[in-house]
Amino acid sequence: MKIAVLFGGNSEERDVSIASAAQVLPALRSRGHEVLAIDTASGRLSADAEQRLLAGGVATEPPSAQALASIAGSALTSAAAQLRDVDVVFLALHGGAGEDGRVQAVLDLAGLAFTGSNHIASAAAMDKDLSKRLFRAVGVPTPEWLMAPASAGEVERAFGWPCVVKPNRQGSTVGLTVVREPAALDGAIALARCFDTEVMLERFIPGRELTVGILEGEALPVGEIIVRGEVFDYEAKYQPGAAREVFPAELAASVASALQSLALRAHHALKLGAYSRIDFRMDAQGAFWCLEANSLPGMTANSLLPQAARAAGISFPELCERICRAALTRR
Repeated sequence: MKIAVLFGGNSEERDVSIASAAQVLPALRSRGHEVLAIDTASGRLSADAEQRLLAGGVATEPPSAQALASIAGSALTSAAAQLRDVDVVFLALHGGAGEDGRVQAVLDLAGLAFTGSNHIASAAAMDKDLSKRLFRAVGVPTPEWLMAPASAGEVERAFGWPCVVKPNRQGSTVGLTVVREPAALDGAIALARCFDTEVMLERFIPGRELTVGILEGEALPVGEIIVRGEVFDYEAKYQPGAAREVFPAELAASVASALQSLALRAHHALKLGAYSRIDFRMDAQGAFWCLEANSLPGMTANSLLPQAARAAGISFPELCERICRAALTRR
């Protein structure tokens, strides 16, 4: 196959996207495919430019607004000629236009096969408020929530403290705060608003952090993320040794099966494509709470979805290839 890998962009998850591309590109080439590297912010990369860009890692914090503002706008238009004769476009994008359906809509209008979900499902998964409404509609438990503006009194009446304040359409826990007292609420909302005009306030669920990958209609082995702090934040996600990830998670078979069923139900409720990752908390009473769905989960070799695939006997290059072939089948 001739495959174009789209990555980079100018969202807060740009560094994460570049890290995904750094693994996906050689993985697909190792399977004998012709692979183009295209940064949606700057266009197709030469071999030297690709090597320079992909050599870096993910910092402890996302890129600043100033750094992102200095990056050129979308280069999809200029890359159109290079995309015209590819068999499939592999989306190694995370956050922003790359994950909220806008890039998917452009590719769909151009008649191109692309990985992941269509533009409607991508937009639904990125919108946490809409996702949670759909989870509830199909019986997938999700923590109670409010949308800002909301007062401390409303929070206390709805679910109390602590609560999680986060941008409604953002990934990698960017702009997220665990608020423990009313006095800190306004500041947390102001921080979240730096990353999105809509802000969610959600009941904090203490407990085990669990995740389920979905691949071609089947739930992969459940994984557990063990972190030092209260949340699986940006630093814990992307810095070596900041979290311990266990695949498969140490759960009774019946418990793991129940969680996989909930993950599939959430995946189908959003009408997601060939793959996704659904994140949960399990509380002290053993109840599951769905936090969110990821339509384009991280794709480094050590990201959560590839680790789940590896636990199912699927190598990283095979996973990347299967994702591409599923896109061709859908098209």
